[in-house]
Amino acid sequence: MSERAPYGTWKSPITAERITGSSTSTDDVIVDAITSVIYHLEGRPAEKGRCVLIESETGREIVGKDVNVRTGVHEYGSASAIVHDGIAYYSNIIDNRVYKVSVKEGSQAEPITPENKAFRYACFNNHPVDPRLLVSILEDHSNDTPSTVINTLVIIDTKAKTVTPLVSGADFYALPKFSPDGTKLAWQHWNHPNMPWDNSQISIADVTLIESDKKSTLTLSNITTVAKEGCSNGFLAWANKKTLVWVCDVSGFINPWKYDVSAKKAGPIFSSPVKEDFGGAMWLLCFFPYAIVDETGKVGVFKAYRDGRIVLYRVDIETGDRRQIESPYVVVESMRSVSKSTGKFTFLGTQVDQSEKVIVGSIGATDTASFATTTASGAVSKGPDFDSSLVTIPRGISLKVPPKDDLLHVIYYPPHNPLYAGTSIDGEKPPCVVNVHGGPTGMAQQGLSWKIQYWTTRGFAWLDVNYGGSFGYGKQYMNRLWHGWGVVDVEDCITASQLLAKHPHSLIDPKRIVIRGSSSGGLTVLGALSNSSNTEVYAAATSLYGVTDLVGLVKDTHKFESQYMFSLVGGSPEDMKPFEKRSPINYVDKINRPLLILQGDIDRVVPKEQAEVVYESIKKRGGVVEYKLYPGEGHGFRMKETQCDALERELDFYERALGLREGVKL
Repeated sequence: MSERAPYGTWKSPITAERITGSSTSTDDVIVDAITSVIYHLEGRPAEKGRCVLIESETGREIVGKDVNVRTGVHEYGSASAIVHDGIAYYSNIIDNRVYKVSVKEGSQAEPITPENKAFRYACFNNHPVDPRLLVSILEDHSNDTPSTVINTLVIIDTKAKTVTPLVSGADFYALPKFSPDGTKLAWQHWNHPNMPWDNSQISIADVTLIESDKKSTLTLSNITTVAKEGCSNGFLAWANKKTLVWVCDVSGFINPWKYDVSAKKAGPIFSSPVKEDFGGAMWLLCFFPYAIVDETGKVGVFKAYRDGRIVLYRVDIETGDRRQIESPYVVVESMRSVSKSTGKFTFLGTQVDQSEKVIVGSIGATDTASFATTTASGAVSKGPDFDSSLVTIPRGISLKVPPKDDLLHVIYYPPHNPLYAGTSIDGEKPPCVVNVHGGPTGMAQQGLSWKIQYWTTRGFAWLDVNYGGSFGYGKQYMNRLWHGWGVVDVEDCITASQLLAKHPHSLIDPKRIVIRGSSSGGLTVLGALSNSSNTEVYAAATSLYGVTDLVGLVKDTHKFESQYMFSLVGGSPEDMKPFEKRSPINYVDKINRPLLILQGDIDRVVPKEQAEVVYESIKKRGGVVEYKLYPGEGHGFRMKETQCDALERELDFYERALGLREGVKL
């Protein structure tokens, strides 16, 4: 029988111990284009973040225990492995060399690139006629400063174990892919000061194959830029030997485009723009948004964002006809073709009440699709096994902001626990944890997260704010953050919190709202407390390795993001005043709300000294501030002990700040 108790005091079986450290993540799905066997990359926090290549159906590990299948290309990595005709090729981040190994059990791996830790490789693609040739990104850190790191495309001869330059001149490259007959190569590229979602291009070239017994290579000719200028073009794939597909945001929304090789003509696949994004920000090279699912290359399954969740479409690439496919998955990443003869495709899928899994979908001539999980436990992100009745179902809400009713997108999770019928206090509204996603060009999605359920099963509401600048809502919404970071995100979080607390929503207690964020989200948290239109909206806050000093961040960041800050904040290397104006470290004296600071002691992005300046300043003024420094942790907590302590410490801090424990108050 359900009981009643005040919100925020409910007992929950979801403990920090059970949901931290021991779980794994699935980072990518890989399909052998010849054998159609599905593999995935599994991240293991319990093994210091080691990433392992797994055969999905059997759960068998393909690489040795001393291998970490990751890459540092673009710093965030991804696209670190490919499997072709039973041979796996992968980057081992331990020495940054590329290796090959047969997927047969007991096989020994061998390096196929020279020994050089300064060279980083990613985005491999085998030539279809001579698969010994592998096209790849090479990121050269021999002179390791943001302005001197060099990105190129190269050819790796996997037999001769040589690396030959192929394409150079752009600041960044992504997704080089041979046409099915091997006569063409296409790739994405962009230059500073752009990020790939700002302005990027696609080029195509003719390929001449030069084969010999000792060494094979190829040359390119007739290099042509084929995509629309002045916008973002990305996530390219060959539908067939005559049709190249990608997504483009020239209409204001990311929609599918195609290029006809014979006609040398590019254009949108849809007859008129669709006001949905068919792709996201390319932080990771592996998060592909569609799959070609028939042998002729005429049909694709595409994902699109709608109201903060994913919908799937069957798209006729020739006619532009699109029809929605019924699907339970609200988060879909890494879409790949499995078998074009049977219409099968695979992806990482998450439901609102089920964790991420490797999913195989099948689509026929109709608009319906069937979905199944791969059978091995290794194909599931291993984590706690709680009863689904504990899960609260999120609601995507588009708030109307006065005076012009501008839209502000949020995801609201109400408190829920089957052991409780609700509050025991008449008229009580729940306390609310406002979460600020990172990026800041990111997006909070609606897939199951046990860390959110940790709070909702205790009687807290949870609010994810997809503030202006978040992707998934069109280019105009994403561009709201242009020169506005530290203002737009801060004010949107405050506005969302206030609107949810009053009529007509009245979902949360306006006096018991707390805010939390990590990294760039931590900047928003600190800005809300110190440099905003209302520094007293939040009853308490937590900054997890939050950015405090934007001037220092610009000086220390890596090549991929070295110009990103100027589009977010404004200014220039010669004019850092906008960065000083937005840096919370310069407004610490205005923080008058309880603040918890969680920090790693070897963090290079946000050095502990910055966190300690904030802590000491508040403490000196007699303010309420607590600080925990975790030994051996960098920018992001990887150790189970740290993750567990941080979550429990944050709960304890809010319980005291909000007076949820009798006789205990900060």
